[in-house]
Amino acid sequence: MSTQDFIAGLPLVLGGNVFGWTADGDDGLAVLDAFYEAGGRMIDTADVYSAWVDGHHGGESEAFIGKWLTSRGVRSEMRIHTKTGMLSAKKPTDPGSMGDPDLYRPEEVLAHLDASLNRLQTDYIDLYYAHRDFEGLEIGAIVDAFNDAADTGKVRALGASNFDPKRLSAALEYADANGKKPFLALQNEYNLVARDSYGSDLQELVTARDIAMLPFFSLAAGYLTGKYRKPEDFENKERAYRTKDYAESGPPVLAVMDEIATETGATLPAIALAWLARQPGIPAPIASARNGEQLATLLEFTKLELSDDQVDRLTKAL
Repeated sequence: MSTQDFIAGLPLVLGGNVFGWTADGDDGLAVLDAFYEAGGRMIDTADVYSAWVDGHHGGESEAFIGKWLTSRGVRSEMRIHTKTGMLSAKKPTDPGSMGDPDLYRPEEVLAHLDASLNRLQTDYIDLYYAHRDFEGLEIGAIVDAFNDAADTGKVRALGASNFDPKRLSAALEYADANGKKPFLALQNEYNLVARDSYGSDLQELVTARDIAMLPFFSLAAGYLTGKYRKPEDFENKERAYRTKDYAESGPPVLAVMDEIATETGATLPAIALAWLARQPGIPAPIASARNGEQLATLLEFTKLELSDDQVDRLTKAL
C-alpha cells in the first residue's frame, strides 16, 4: 500500500468543513463540481463536521459530499479522506469535549466508520484518520483499533491527525513490530504563520518514512488571504477569533507576501499554498472554499512557480 491509494489529481485537497454549513445547497454543489472539472480529486472531511453549528450534530459535511458523489456518479475517481475521534455527545467547542478516549475503543471506531460510510454513500474510505491523539491511551490501542477498521476492507489507508513526533514515531514502531497497518498520512496544522505542529523533527520522520503530510489551516483560518490587517478587520468576522493569534507575528509575513504578489501577479492565498507545496513531505495542502470565486483563487497556486529566493524569503519572514 502506498500514498497512491489516497493521492490523486491536482496537488490540492479540498477541505470539506464548509459543506452542509457555509457551502450548502446548489452553491456547495457548484464548488464541488468546479473542483472536479478543474481536475481536483481529493476531498477531506470528518464525522464531526459541523457539530459546532447550532442545530448540527456532526456528519453534515459527509452527508453533503455523499449526495454529490452519488448524484454525479464520480465516486471511483475521487479520493475521500475522513476522520473520527472528536464526535461525541458534546459539541467539540465545549470545555472537556475533546477528552474522551472511549472514542478509540475498537467497537466505537468501527461504528463511526460505518456511520461515515452511510453518510458518504460509499462502501470504502480512501484515507481514514485518527482525528486526534489521546495521550492517556497506550499507542498500541490506537493503532490496533484503526488496524481493525482497515482489516474490514472498508478503509484503504490510515492517517494520523494532530499527533506529535513522539507519538507518531511510537505508533509507527508499534505497527512495524506487531504487523499492523501503519499510518501513511499526517494531518497537522501548518502554514506560513503557524509552524510549531510540523517542526523539523516531524519533517524528518515524515520524509524518512514516506508519509504524506497534508496540512490543515493552510491559509491560517483566512489570515493569509490578507483581509485581516487592521484592528477593525478582526471584528464581526466568523473566524476572526482564530486569526487574532497572528495579529502580532503575522504582519512581517504579509509584507513579504505582498512583495511576492507584486513580483508574480499572484494572489496571497496562491502564494501561501505554493510555499506549502515546497515544504518537505507535503504533496498537497488542504484548503476550503465556500464559493466558486474562492475556489478559483485556491486553484491559482497549482500554476504558480515560486523561485528559490521567494520561498526562502517567505520561510525567513516568521
